[in-house]
Amino acid sequence: MTRPSADHSPPGRKRGKRLYGHGELRLLVLAMIAEHPRHGYELIKEIEERTEGAYCPSPGVIYPTLSWLEDMGHAVIEADETGRKRSRITEAGAAHLAAHRAAADELLTRKPPRWHRGNAPKEIVAAMDEIKSALRLRLSVPGADDTLIATLSAQLRDTARDIREALPRDGSDD
Repeated sequence: MTRPSADHSPPGRKRGKRLYGHGELRLLVLAMIAEHPRHGYELIKEIEERTEGAYCPSPGVIYPTLSWLEDMGHAVIEADETGRKRSRITEAGAAHLAAHRAAADELLTRKPPRWHRGNAPKEIVAAMDEIKSALRLRLSVPGADDTLIATLSAQLRDTARDIREALPRDGSDD
């Protein structure tokens, strides 16, 4: 299914629920270290802040990305005055970034799509978390037979239907 351009996907491009497609995180990180040299942890927190909490890359994503940028000659990773590793862009990285400036600028300002739970009211997020927690707890206890699973599944489908039916028919919030 093609997603509308309002979520920043190129027209006709198919994407799943990932905020960044293949290779986009590399370009985002390169653009961020071009702003100023950064530690991996700083990149993680800055990406989380820029995406309004919708995406927080793990160290297992950021550090291999930095290593890849270094292997490509786009970044240099060196110890700062405290001994922590900080990445900075190289001339080759700056040239690559210049060649992809429009895409990098879009990535630097990309916001999560409306559907992302990071944009949901905190009461809704808390309720979703409560449902997940209750399901995990109930299904972890012995006795989760086929009847219980069918009952819980039916309840969840009924709730989903009720939520869909509560949506405005004309697309407005009135």
